[in-house]
Amino acid sequence: MGDKVVHFEIGCRDIAETSEFYAKVFDWTIAPNGGGGRRIDTGAQGGISGHITALGHEPHAYLNFYIEVEDLDAKVGAVIAAGGENLIGPAPTPDGQRFAWVKDPAGNTIGLLEAQG
Repeated sequence: MGDKVVHFEIGCRDIAETSEFYAKVFDWTIAPNGGGGRRIDTGAQGGISGHITALGHEPHAYLNFYIEVEDLDAKVGAVIAAGGENLIGPAPTPDGQRFAWVKDPAGNTIGLLEAQG
């Protein structure tokens, strides 16, 4: 069984404006997440969660999806061995999970989240 996509992230400069857009257009419930960003509930049965954030630096506008992996360090190593690149991490998230951003050979950024066990 392959690793699954479990989360998505929308980066922006203006969290309020971006939140209002996605709430109006897609009827998503968007609420503060305690870390300055916003939590997204799409309301779709079986859908994945997401969040909106403003990093305060480049890249300002981006979309990222996160894949849950059992061993984050090993998966980052596999990305590098397959011709990809490690961009950020592994590092802790505010809720104690570990994540990394990696780049595939085409230049796409992919988020990795270590499974909480």
